[in-house]
Amino acid sequence: MFLIRIKSSLPCYISIWKMIWEEVLKVIFPLLEGVDLASCMAVCKQWRDIAQDDYFWKCLCAKRWPSTCKTPNPPTDTYYELYRNFYKRPNNRRLLPPRLSFDVLEFFIDIWSEDRLIFSEVVSGQVLQNGMKNPPPGTINVLSYHLEVPEFKMTLPVEPRFSIPISHSVSVSVLVGRKDSNKVARIVNKSVFDYIDRTSYRALAFDYLDFSPLHPFVSGIRAWISLLFMDDGNDGVIDVFGIVMDFCDAANTKDEVLWLLDLLDWK
Repeated sequence: MFLIRIKSSLPCYISIWKMIWEEVLKVIFPLLEGVDLASCMAVCKQWRDIAQDDYFWKCLCAKRWPSTCKTPNPPTDTYYELYRNFYKRPNNRRLLPPRLSFDVLEFFIDIWSEDRLIFSEVVSGQVLQNGMKNPPPGTINVLSYHLEVPEFKMTLPVEPRFSIPISHSVSVSVLVGRKDSNKVARIVNKSVFDYIDRTSYRALAFDYLDFSPLHPFVSGIRAWISLLFMDDGNDGVIDVFGIVMDFCDAANTKDEVLWLLDLLDWK
């Protein structure tokens, strides 16, 4: 008889325990940060159902954006949606496939030492995209690492190599053409290599990109041109074996570079 009474009372005890547990969670959840509350939603169905109460997310929004809680309804469908979408800036945004392709691009690269033209080539987009697979023997480790990092760079091996006296003023111009539309845009306009980094064996020049008037709020992005050189023991001359073009933090993948080039002022 005693066992029968326990069995008959068990569902009641379980129900009471669940009610007590839910009340405990409802006291604790408003004290949590958003990341922790979101983690609680993954524990079990009961926790998820409780944590989805928009009141908890309204408390979080009230801490971060107090004015959003001064209207009868949240600015979005729920406070949970508001917090989830805006509590942090997304690190990686998925790009649509670029409209440009390296297959239709060609780059016009000219380098002067003082007033003497020392390098002048038309380079296909595919060549720059493929880059420098094997740096020449004798390339220092720092420079090899720079070429091997995953960030996308447009790299051109220079054959034959050319030497430049450090005392000379060296400048570079780069135009890019589209073979599909016969239009040209400017990347670098006679910029001077005014910084030589002896620790990484690179000479650096930059220029600000010219963007189409259709994109008036895009500005301040620089194109960097690097001359890669060897340590031949002559401090007065640099022996150039490669050219690198990149856009630093503005574009680190092939698709990002193509989108950036697509925004230029094509004429």
